[in-house]
Amino acid sequence: MKNRAGSFLWNLRQFSTLVPTGRTVRLYPSGFCRPKIVYSNWNLFQSYLSNFDNRMQSSIRYLFQDALIFKSGGDGFQTKGISTATVLTVDRLLCPRRLSFNSEHFVSDNGLKKNFHHEPFNEDVLTKRTKPTPINCRKLSQECNSLSDVLDIFSKAPTFPSSNYFSAMWTIAKRMSDDQKRFEKQLMFNHPAFSQLCEQIMREAKIMHYDNLLFSLHAMVKLGIPQNTLLVQTLLRVVQERINECDETCLSVLSTILEAMEPCKNVDVLRAGLRMLVDQQVWKIERVFTLQTVMKCIGKDAPIGLKRKLEMKALKELDQFSVLNSQHMFAVLAAMNHCSTVLLNECSKIVTSNIHGCPFKILISILQSCRDLQYVNIDLFKGIADYVATTFDMWKLKKVLFLLILFENFGFRPVSLMDLFMKKAADEPGILNVKSLVSILHVYSSLNHFHKCWTHEFLEVMASALTGSLHHISSENLLNAVCSFCLMNHFPLAPINQLLQKDIIHDLLTSGDVERNVHKLHVLAACLKLEAPCHKDTHLVLPQLPPTPLHPHAKVAEVLSSLLGEGCFSNSVWLPHNYYIDFEIRMDANRSQVLPFSDVDAVTSATNIQRVAVLCVPRSTYCLDSTHPRGFLAMKMRHLKVMGFHVILAITCPVNTALLCLWENFLHLIPVVSMCFPLLTAHVYTLSIQRDLLKPRIPSCHLPA
Repeated sequence: MKNRAGSFLWNLRQFSTLVPTGRTVRLYPSGFCRPKIVYSNWNLFQSYLSNFDNRMQSSIRYLFQDALIFKSGGDGFQTKGISTATVLTVDRLLCPRRLSFNSEHFVSDNGLKKNFHHEPFNEDVLTKRTKPTPINCRKLSQECNSLSDVLDIFSKAPTFPSSNYFSAMWTIAKRMSDDQKRFEKQLMFNHPAFSQLCEQIMREAKIMHYDNLLFSLHAMVKLGIPQNTLLVQTLLRVVQERINECDETCLSVLSTILEAMEPCKNVDVLRAGLRMLVDQQVWKIERVFTLQTVMKCIGKDAPIGLKRKLEMKALKELDQFSVLNSQHMFAVLAAMNHCSTVLLNECSKIVTSNIHGCPFKILISILQSCRDLQYVNIDLFKGIADYVATTFDMWKLKKVLFLLILFENFGFRPVSLMDLFMKKAADEPGILNVKSLVSILHVYSSLNHFHKCWTHEFLEVMASALTGSLHHISSENLLNAVCSFCLMNHFPLAPINQLLQKDIIHDLLTSGDVERNVHKLHVLAACLKLEAPCHKDTHLVLPQLPPTPLHPHAKVAEVLSSLLGEGCFSNSVWLPHNYYIDFEIRMDANRSQVLPFSDVDAVTSATNIQRVAVLCVPRSTYCLDSTHPRGFLAMKMRHLKVMGFHVILAITCPVNTALLCLWENFLHLIPVVSMCFPLLTAHVYTLSIQRDLLKPRIPSCHLPA
């Protein structure tokens, strides 16, 4: 009997050395377990039996490496109000994504599953310590008034996932002004719990749900956490590793994040992964908003095949486009640098038909996108201009000016809107600063816009405002303003006299965009010589302009030869003040016949000769969808008239050979001797030369290039 008892005790000791020691741990609110030593007042015998019992349980727990196992009963597991549980060290972190635990069941000592119910007396304690209530992001943002409040709550009782704290801070920051936001961010970075929050979210990055991970990264980027920090770069790497978990919502959030971040190695790799993912899942995208967000993010350097695939998807979903979707599509296509004329035309129709109530910011964005895409839609431009003109009193003058600047980029001249703006600017000149003044003059001179009643008053008010700003205006702004006045045939004395000072001329010729300044100074010199009586004696010593490339118009020369005969015109003629005309025709004073250049010397007086200048100009020298010449062309026509020329404009446009032959066959029917040229139309290509050269109306010819 003694031998059996001794053998049992010896085996018991050997067993105790082989079995790993169990540990009692506390369940922290964050969901992680840390070892905790439980002290008690048991005697040695009780301790020995308890230790034996715990070691036996540990041997069983070795069979469940990936399970969280609770011991039944309360003895030894609840000490001084602290909730404890016996667990085994596992190879992987315990997380909601990989582990689903039912608190109503447990694994008993014999491995069987039994029902488990909390006792009434310790239910609150267990709920508080083992199951901390997750903090909702929306509720947290409503309860807190500052970023520091959120961090204070985190420091008291951190919960999983930590992304809720960052999302709540970004929601709160969006409600603040710029100054307050800057101050709160500084307090956030200096808060003692901020570094703890960053460390915890890096630990949780691989185990939290993918959407929470993206929301937290989005909040970090928006809160201004530097992109080169370990926190942001770590989350970027984890997002890369788990990118296959993206659903449609995650695609939208990830696209927004990448759009807001600067290029770096991790961002570039993630963007490439997003492109591959979008290429595979583009036809599965259901929401138009997600589609537009992805299109805006993929970048201008995305493969053209992917761009066209996204375009086809957008065309397929066109019936689901709301007014807001149509308004945003312009900026989306501009962001990916892809001009889809069909898609833009359809969106333009929706925007134009729902233009009333459209925010001014959206109108500006649409025009900026059209400019970037080089997309022109006359109906869209007219719809925007008419809407702003109708609601003119609602908008600030500077906003309307910005709209006019964008219209000027297209060469579009909204007559009614410009008339209203001209009257408003003349009535309230005090609200305009130097920059606005220069921009107004540029727009009106470039589009060559005049009003029969308000133009003179408008120019005088603008000149007076410019004179009052001469003490602080820069040399380049002064040059731009004076050149705009010259284009409109207006010459204010004080600004011109200051511009002609030697130090300002020297500054313009040695700094800034010198080539552009030299060109404008030549324009100024020509205007002063030809149109300003009080400055005719002004002489500016300027460097020569670079040689202008000549574009001979062989087809136009053939047409003139068939009309007038050989030797009756001259081509590529250079005139004073660096003016160039494509063809020159000379006629007698009665305009009854064309004079060959060999017979011009026989004419006794130059007053008996009428010189005709034929200018071959592109369509861009006219305002969009009109025959109204723009500023520089109008100025050149005025100067040529001062030099004794009658001007005929030939608008060059490409035609095919068949139409050209048809057009030339019609021209042979025109009587040459009487110089009576009727209007001739060949499909959309026309030739219109003035029947009576004495009429003041400016004729225009549509000739092939």
